[in-house]
Amino acid sequence: MSTTDETLAAYRESIDNIDAALVFMLAERFKVTQKVGAYKARAGLPAADPGREGAQIARLRRLAQEANLDPEFSEKFLRFIIEEVIRHHERLRAGESVA
Repeated sequence: MSTTDETLAAYRESIDNIDAALVFMLAERFKVTQKVGAYKARAGLPAADPGREGAQIARLRRLAQEANLDPEFSEKFLRFIIEEVIRHHERLRAGESVA
């Protein structure tokens, strides 16, 4: 293997490790949001909270700017997660299980 290939392999190994960490972090996040959804269902609260969602998006955009990450990308990423969480909350409210 040439130096370039070893360098590329090392970069890719780092990317693979980061991807694995992201998956586990998302799994932990969804464990907590499932608890939130179950609580909301018991308390009769709506699945969505537009005020909270807006604040979180603004917060993430600020963090993205500080981290030199495209705020538009970070917002799209968070909106995708929020939509999935709301879908889970709606299912919990309907008495369905969420995997």
